[in-house]
Amino acid sequence: MRRTMGTIVGLSIMLAMTGVAYAATSSAIHASKSPAPAVKAGLSISDIGELREAAANGPETVGKLVDVSKTLDYLGAAHSMTLHYPGASYVKVHFSRLLMLPGDYLTIASPDKTESYAYDAQPLLGLNDLLSNTGGEWGMSITGDTAVVTLHRTESDTLGIGSALGQLGVVVNQVARGFTPTERAAQHDADDASRDKAIKAVATAEGQDSRTESVCGSDDSVDAVCYESSDPVAYKASKAVARLLINGTELCTAWRIGPTDRLLTDHHCFSTLADTHNTEAWFNYECAACGGYATLATTKVWGDHIFATDANLDFTLFSVHNFAYVKPFGYLNISTASVKAGTELYIPQHPEGDPTEIAMSSDEDNGGDCKVDDPTADGFIANSDVSYYCDTQGGSSGSPVIDRTTNRVIALHHFGGCPNSGVRISLIYPKIKKYLG
Repeated sequence: MRRTMGTIVGLSIMLAMTGVAYAATSSAIHASKSPAPAVKAGLSISDIGELREAAANGPETVGKLVDVSKTLDYLGAAHSMTLHYPGASYVKVHFSRLLMLPGDYLTIASPDKTESYAYDAQPLLGLNDLLSNTGGEWGMSITGDTAVVTLHRTESDTLGIGSALGQLGVVVNQVARGFTPTERAAQHDADDASRDKAIKAVATAEGQDSRTESVCGSDDSVDAVCYESSDPVAYKASKAVARLLINGTELCTAWRIGPTDRLLTDHHCFSTLADTHNTEAWFNYECAACGGYATLATTKVWGDHIFATDANLDFTLFSVHNFAYVKPFGYLNISTASVKAGTELYIPQHPEGDPTEIAMSSDEDNGGDCKVDDPTADGFIANSDVSYYCDTQGGSSGSPVIDRTTNRVIALHHFGGCPNSGVRISLIYPKIKKYLG
């Protein structure tokens, strides 16, 4: 459906159909799992890693799935349906069937049509699958609490296929809808409580004082646009950062690494081809004014291919469909040089899925600027991370940690805990360099 849709032509649709499926061979995805050495309190690094994953900044749950049963078929009078969930932050439609005649198409749009996506027929896996309503695909999300699904027909029934028309049309069997503000606050409190428990367990296992938050001290992150004049380089860097909506209800952050169609996020955000195809990358999702609520027009694209993923180093390298749409937002360069304690940092991110924010100041650091606390902190494996007191929250996983002097990415953020931490790019780069072009 969502990517390049296969158009079904002629009467042969009722007799035979060639299916198109996305597949990846095991050799296309490179993952490694190295033995974990023993650490404090009798636990292995992998034991600590499991606790840390529970404490990690994402993926953040931001919505819920709703089962529905709505049909627009060729025999019915209705050609449009409205899916409305008062107060929801977005509406995302799942189709169990999308089968149309040549020239017909479907749109999913906001009521005012300022956001609209068109789809032609879906390449399913054969006629039996089609008629039994198996499989299906997600449509692109619509920002706001209402989505209008419309079947656009270009001609009347003149093909003489009679009752077979009843098998044509659109079936919506599920909706992912974003939380209302009240639901979001409740989920945030629940997620915080769960993360705090895991963070305390990590601290106890490592023989440290309890660390109960990822916002370290006061939250010093601000809207990215607040730096448009005072630090235009950092603001420009934030443009290359995307909000991820994964499988309809979860959020992380990703960013463009280099000039080609490559994005980097965390392994614990997603790590399979199926999840990649069900991930939206939102670019330009930022506040229009410092401290404001209105956002700029957002460009949404689907994940496409996964090139490499690694559980220990917690990264996934992937590409997107319609790369030309997001290419104008720029990209980030990386540094594989040794990281030193005291290096000043900033982190463009989507904490809790909010419009782009930048963590650059820190009331936990001398001088008020985010700095590297420990250049060889433990992550899922020993000495893999850079730690810092830059503020992060759920949904920040996958954000770039950027050297403020060179404006190059030195780490991939993945853990909360104050200090928070990211995997050193110098460790990730050898595993992905052949895919960067």
